[in-house]
Amino acid sequence: MSTTKRISYDPDWQQKYASMILTAAEAVKKLRPGQRVFVGTGCAEPMTLVHALTQRGAALTDTELVHLLTFGEAPYANKEMRRYFRVNSFFIAKNVREVIQEGLGDYTPIHLSDIPRLFKSGQLPLDAALIQVTPPDANGMCSLGVSVDIVRSAAENASLVIAEVNPNMPRTHGNSLLHVYDLDVLVPVDVPLPEVSYAEESAEAGQIAEHLAALIEDGSTVEFGIGRIPQALMPLLTHKRDLGIHTEMLTDGIVDLVESGAVTGERKKIDHGKIVASFCLGTRRLYDFIDNNPTFAFHPTEYINDPFVISQQPKMVAINTALEIDLTGQVCADSLGEKFYSGVGGQGDFNRGAGKASGGRAIIALPSTAKGGKISRIVTHLTEGAGVVTTRAGVHYVVTEYGVAYLHGKSIKERALALLSIAHPKFRPQLLREAIQSKFLPADLLDKEAKLVAGPRELTTTMLLNDGTQLFYRAIHPTDEPRMRQLFYNLSQETIYYRFMQHMTTIPRKQVLEMTYVDPRTEVAICATVPEAYGEDIVAVGRYYLDPKTNRAEVAFVVADKWQRKGIGSFMLNHLAKIARRSGISGFTAEVLRTNRPMQAVFNKANCKVRSVLQSDVYHYDLTFE
Repeated sequence: MSTTKRISYDPDWQQKYASMILTAAEAVKKLRPGQRVFVGTGCAEPMTLVHALTQRGAALTDTELVHLLTFGEAPYANKEMRRYFRVNSFFIAKNVREVIQEGLGDYTPIHLSDIPRLFKSGQLPLDAALIQVTPPDANGMCSLGVSVDIVRSAAENASLVIAEVNPNMPRTHGNSLLHVYDLDVLVPVDVPLPEVSYAEESAEAGQIAEHLAALIEDGSTVEFGIGRIPQALMPLLTHKRDLGIHTEMLTDGIVDLVESGAVTGERKKIDHGKIVASFCLGTRRLYDFIDNNPTFAFHPTEYINDPFVISQQPKMVAINTALEIDLTGQVCADSLGEKFYSGVGGQGDFNRGAGKASGGRAIIALPSTAKGGKISRIVTHLTEGAGVVTTRAGVHYVVTEYGVAYLHGKSIKERALALLSIAHPKFRPQLLREAIQSKFLPADLLDKEAKLVAGPRELTTTMLLNDGTQLFYRAIHPTDEPRMRQLFYNLSQETIYYRFMQHMTTIPRKQVLEMTYVDPRTEVAICATVPEAYGEDIVAVGRYYLDPKTNRAEVAFVVADKWQRKGIGSFMLNHLAKIARRSGISGFTAEVLRTNRPMQAVFNKANCKVRSVLQSDVYHYDLTFE
C-alpha cells in the first residue's frame, strides 16, 4: 500500500507550489480575532493546525470554531482556552461534550443534508477552514481522503482555506477532489491519521444485530450508523448476496464484509456497483483498504444525505441508534434529558429516505436498558428536556435485544403494545401500568400484566423454503393481536374447521387476546413470519399447553392456506418439540380430524414415538419424546 501512495501524488509538489507553503505556526497567523473558523471532520481533523491554533489562542479572542464531529484531541475546548475559543458543534463528540454541557460551547441541531446550505447561503459564513488533504497529483488535484462530508462545502465557501497536506491520507475516489489552487495555504505534515476502534461487542448488541440481519434481504442497500450495534451487525451479513452500501460513515467492519463477497452493489439503481460513503472512522486497516480503491466513492453530505437520493435505492435499509423512545414512538437521539449528548446527524435524512424507498426499511436500534440495566430506554414519556430527532409520525421499525416493533401507521395503542413487547421484561409491568394511566391502553389489559414476559431466545429460529423464502420463527407477543386476527380471516373455512373443529366466520376479541397473551408457566406460543415493507405477516402459528399432572403438553398449529405443503407444519412441530424437550416435557398430545390427512402426515412423520387412536372421526395422538 505504501508503494501505491508514493505514486498517487506528484513527488515534486512542494517545489511546484512552494509559494503556497507555510508552517502551521505561520499559517494560523493569518487568522484574526472574532472570526468563524471551520475545523475538519473525524479522523481527518488537521491536528497540527489545531495545536498551532491553540498555541496562538491569546491572540484569537472570540474565535468561533465550527465542526461536525472531531475524534482527535480538542485542546481548544480545555478550560484555559475557553476565554479565547467558543465551540459550535453540529454533532457532539466526547472531546467537546463537557464544554457544551456546561453551557460554555454551542450545539447547532440540524440535519446533515442541510449544513452545506448554511455555508453556501451565507447564513453561517466561514472566515476560514482548517482541513487535511493528500498531496496534489500531477494535475494538481488533492483528495479530501477519509472525510468529504461537509468539509468540501466548507472549503468551497470559506474565505481562507488552510490545508494540512499529509501523505498518510488515503486518496479516495468519487467527488473528493479539490484543485491545489482552490486552497490558499499548504502546510506539509507527515503524521499518522487518528484511529478509532470500537469497544468489544456486548451481548445486547449481538442480539440486536441478529434481529437486524433478519430484516436485511439479499439485494438491499444498507446505511450503517454510528456505535456498537452497526458494528456487531456487519459480520452477520457476510452470507447475504448483492448488498449495496450507501452510508455516511465507514468503519473497519466494512473490510471483512466486502472481502466476504456479500457486497456487490449490483442491484443499486444509482451508483451501481459502488460503495458510497461520506467519511471514515476507523483504523489504518480501513485507510489502506480504501486508498485508491475504485470500488469506493466518497461524496459530500449534500449528496449522501439527500433523502431523495436515498429513496432511489430499492430495498434501502437505514440503521440508526437512539438514546430513548417513548411509547408513542418519539425518538430521542441527541440528548439525555436536558443535557446535549450527540446530535441529530443523518438520522432524519436516512429515516425519511429509506421510508420512501421501494421496499425500504427505516430502523431505530437501541438496547432496552441503560446504566447497567438500571433504567429503561423505552419509557412512557420522554425524559424532561429530551429532544425529538425522529417524530412519532416518522418512525418505522424499532429494534431491541428482545425483538422488532413496527410502528409506522399504527395507532397509539398498537405502538404502546409493540414497544412493551420489546422492552426489558423487568420494566414491562411498570410501563403497562403507566400506559394505562396515560390512556394509551385500555384498563382491561391490566390483568394481563403477568403475561408480559419475554419469550426465551430458544424460541427463535429461521427456516429456508425451497423457493428461497426465509421464515422467521419467534414468540407470539401482545402486539400480534391484529396480525393474528388477519391470519384467521385469511384462512379458508376448511382450514378453520380443521384447526378449531368447528365452523367459525368470526373470532371473538377475547379469543384473540388469549392467543396473544401467553402464560409462560404453562404455555409456549410461536409464529412463523415473513418480512414485509409494512412490518411482517404471520403465516403460521403453533403452541402447546402443558398439563402439569401428566407432564405432557397438548400441541396445535395452523398454516395459512397459500403457505401449506411447503414443510412449514413439520418444521413447526419439530421446533416446538425441541423447546418442550429442553423444558423437560415428556411428550405431546394432539387431536386431528379423520379427514385432515395432511396434518396426520405431519404427526406420523414426527421424530419421536408416535401412537394414534381413532375415536368418533378424531385421531387422538400421543407423541413420546425419546
